[in-house]
Amino acid sequence: MTANFLLLGVFIVLLALGTPIAVALGLAGAAAVAVGLDLNTVAMVGSNTYASVAKYPLIAIPLFVLTGMVFERSGVAARLVTFAQSIVGPRRGGLAVVATMVCLIMGGMSGSGPADAAAVATIMIPTMLKAGYPREFSASVIAASASTAILIPPSIALIVYSILVPGVDLRALFAAGLFPGLLAGLAVILPTIFLSRRHDFGAAEGSERPPFWPSLRGAVPGLMAPVIILGGLRSGLFTPTEAAAVAVAYGFFVGVFIYRSMRWSDAWRVLADSAETSAVILVIISLAGLFAWAGSTLGAFDHAAREILAFSGNGTVVLGLIMVLLLVCGMILDGVSIYLITLPLLVPIATAFGWNLTWFGVVMAMNIAIGQFTPPVAVNLIVTAKIARVTMEATVPWILWLVLCMGIAMLLVIMFPQIALWLPHVLGFRI
Repeated sequence: MTANFLLLGVFIVLLALGTPIAVALGLAGAAAVAVGLDLNTVAMVGSNTYASVAKYPLIAIPLFVLTGMVFERSGVAARLVTFAQSIVGPRRGGLAVVATMVCLIMGGMSGSGPADAAAVATIMIPTMLKAGYPREFSASVIAASASTAILIPPSIALIVYSILVPGVDLRALFAAGLFPGLLAGLAVILPTIFLSRRHDFGAAEGSERPPFWPSLRGAVPGLMAPVIILGGLRSGLFTPTEAAAVAVAYGFFVGVFIYRSMRWSDAWRVLADSAETSAVILVIISLAGLFAWAGSTLGAFDHAAREILAFSGNGTVVLGLIMVLLLVCGMILDGVSIYLITLPLLVPIATAFGWNLTWFGVVMAMNIAIGQFTPPVAVNLIVTAKIARVTMEATVPWILWLVLCMGIAMLLVIMFPQIALWLPHVLGFRI
């Protein structure tokens, strides 16, 4: 029991002191192992840390990170903006809707909310400011829209979920996240239009609509990326990991030969930046693996699961408690870390209540998505607020509207699981 309290206590204290999440997880796991087990077991800390990342499916993470950066640097986002503007046209709230649409499409390339937020905010915020949108509102809309990247395939968080939960098909997870991701995008668009018209945002939007067909031709190479990824997975042409490699090759082909916006000399910078981002993610995964192994070996997660099940035998009540827990975690941690920390605890509970694990993974992702733009930490909002040059506190009046609407969208997926499960069932994936 002392070791279990130490596991959680050291982690919370280090996190409160501002220690990086990976270091806090690793030190908490090592401390618990040293106190709760014998010294011979401490020698396994290194091997367990390595084993956490020595998994073939994890190769997809750095490859999808690289894919997102290649498409960001090759000018895909700018062409998608023009294409979205040709669809939406000049209207109150039009640019805000365009930002959401571009975030949805870019999420199908990067799989990362913060990367999605950075790419779209860099292009859209200056344009939105010229059109009369407040900085705080613009930052809020893009932060919320970019959170859909955790749902729209290929999602890095869902890749981690499929690795940690035995028997879950990653292809089914990707398919299950598509409609909830689109629903989440709609949950951003509707209040965005309402608020824009109510407060007269976008009064200075131009009156010209970009020509549709030229805009479509310019956007087709970017639009084809999600089609290639999902089409290849559905046809069985390649595995999710192979899909990531294909996406990287396609991204370089688009940037160098089609758009001609990248030179081969730029490749080293893209590779270096993606390697840095991937290293951060994989270090978190490796040390969170140590934390999870310590908690499982010491029985901390089993004990916590029994306490939760003893608290109530009502699945609805327990699910509500889990959603509150995940929302709080999402406000202070990134999605990958939340999956790594909570899944050893939550999977036994989900199994005990007979919840579909594919659906449960998507519901978790929707909850974490809300946390990504909910203060005080809100990783997506940090990115967009910095680009917009506003404080996070100034975005709160607008963020609350988006949190409410996204929460309603999540409630619909909870009440009607077929929103998530229909597509993977039709495609013939095991759910």
